Amino acid sequence: MNQRDLFIQRCLGVAVLSAASLILVIGFWQPAEAQSAGAATLSVHVTGARNAKGQIRAALFQGAKGFPNDASQAIQTQAADIDPRALSAQIVFKGLHEGVYAVSVFHDENMNQKLDKFMGIPKEGYGASNNPKKKMGPPSFEETKFQLNGTDQSLEIKLIY
Repeated sequence: MNQRDLFIQRCLGVAVLSAASLILVIGFWQPAEAQSAGAATLSVHVTGARNAKGQIRAALFQGAKGFPNDASQAIQTQAADIDPRALSAQIVFKGLHEGVYAVSVFHDENMNQKLDKFMGIPKEGYGASNNPKKKMGPPSFEETKFQLNGTDQSLEIKLIY
């Protein structure tokens, strides 16, 4: 093999290797916005409202900080009207990543955007994911957390009065 043939063979090898690398990069590359946006949706069906006044307010948390009462620490919040026939509401959280979450909800009957209490006891309905039993004090993140597996999921929360 002469120098010219050896040079051509090396160039072809480099070209094939470069093309294979480019195919791998294109196959695994995604735009930044596709990587940052979550694909999962969480549908929360809230049941047991005592009337259709006001709205159901929900907060989605990804950690114990602020759970369940400090909605400013939630990653998403939503409000939904109550179906007067079923006395229930549907809340949808979109663009979520796989991970551990907890949801807290309350029935904001007077539309003041807070859970009203009398001597520390809620006057309006409230609830959380996993439907923890009524007890002294709010439920913990640990007892209400659930795993979102990256696909669409739904859960039901029953209000407690």
